Amino acid sequence: MPENAFDYVLTLSCDDAKGIVYSVSGVLFQAGCNIIDSQQFGDAATGLFFMRVHFSAPAHLDSADKLELLFAGLTQRFRMRANIHALARRARVLIAVSRQAHCLNDLLFRWRAGQLPMDVVGVVSNHRDCAALSAHYDVPFHHEPLAAGADAAAKRAQEQRIEALIAEHQVDLLVLARYMQILSAEFCAGVAGRAINIHHSFLPSFKGARPYAQAHQRGVKLIGATAHYVTADLDEGPIIEQAVERVDHSLDVDALTAVGQDVENQVLARAVRWHVEHRILLNGHKTVVFS
Repeated sequence: MPENAFDYVLTLSCDDAKGIVYSVSGVLFQAGCNIIDSQQFGDAATGLFFMRVHFSAPAHLDSADKLELLFAGLTQRFRMRANIHALARRARVLIAVSRQAHCLNDLLFRWRAGQLPMDVVGVVSNHRDCAALSAHYDVPFHHEPLAAGADAAAKRAQEQRIEALIAEHQVDLLVLARYMQILSAEFCAGVAGRAINIHHSFLPSFKGARPYAQAHQRGVKLIGATAHYVTADLDEGPIIEQAVERVDHSLDVDALTAVGQDVENQVLARAVRWHVEHRILLNGHKTVVFS
């Protein structure tokens, strides 16, 4: 039996009110559960309350469905949006990539090293460049080509093939690890809240090809990366994590790019880990991250 066979995470959000923490703790106590970790946040600007509770349950409460029944009255009373996640069930992750392999390689290494509690079910790409890397980690590689200058119909057809992969493999999270395609509103709607993207922090100043070269030419002193949920608004979804590194005149374009890509790796890995550990709650266009 897995070590965390009866470990669960409760996440909830609702209008802030007195007695929420007390009530949640009481339900867990009466059910014979043990709270391992609890975090909460009240947003004074929106009047919303957010909570994450990691707890262990007795053996007879061996499913999230049974536990949800215990909270039925509480969720109705406080009009909560609540979810219970069984930690024994690891998130099924599909990684999308184009030609730049640094984020993919970092995620696969961390996953194999046991740093990311998830199951990578495949890699999908519009190019073949990362096929060998996927094979090295024994991960299925799916080539879904898209011709340069493809029209909207061809792009949507390619997206539908990826959607079929998501459905076939029961994917919980899609990670865009430098997948360099603009996604349609239809696709974004289908993966809302379960797709994470990473990009450099130069937007909107340095767009297009070779942004690090553009930044080098302008002599930037800070470079960084942003991980966010995917929405139809390009690169404007709710931000999960960001980081920056200082750079100076001594770095050439290659060195600057290496620093930037390392920041991208770290930021994306943290965002993915927090998502699969159920640490992120949406707060309108923002996120609450119980890191």
